[in-house]
Amino acid sequence: MRKAKVIINQEKLADSSEILRALAHPLRMRILEFIDQNDEINVNKIYNTLRLEQSITSQHLRILRIAGLVETNREGKFIHYSINYDRMQHAMRAIDGFLDALNADDAEDEN
Repeated sequence: MRKAKVIINQEKLADSSEILRALAHPLRMRILEFIDQNDEINVNKIYNTLRLEQSITSQHLRILRIAGLVETNREGKFIHYSINYDRMQHAMRAIDGFLDALNADDAEDEN
C-alpha cells in the first residue's frame, strides 16, 4: 500500500546530489578538515601540506566550490579557500534528518 505520492523537485535533487558527491570522497573530507583548521588558506598551502598533486587538489576544490561548501577569496595571484559554514551546517542537518527518518521507518517496519 502506498503511503504518499512522491514528488521530486529536480533542481533540489541536483543540488543535493552535488553536495553529497562532494562530501562522499575521503580526500575532499581531508581537504575540508584542513581548511577548517586554518580558517582561510591558499591552495598552495593545501597541496603542499597534504602532500597532494596541484592538479588533483584543484579538481577536488572545484567540486567543493560547485557544491558551495567552500568559498574563495583572491589576493593577487593567490586564491584563498574558506569553508561556507552555513551551507555545511545546512547539509549536515539535512543528512541527519534523512538518516533519522530512515531509522524511524526501519523501527516502524520491525513492529
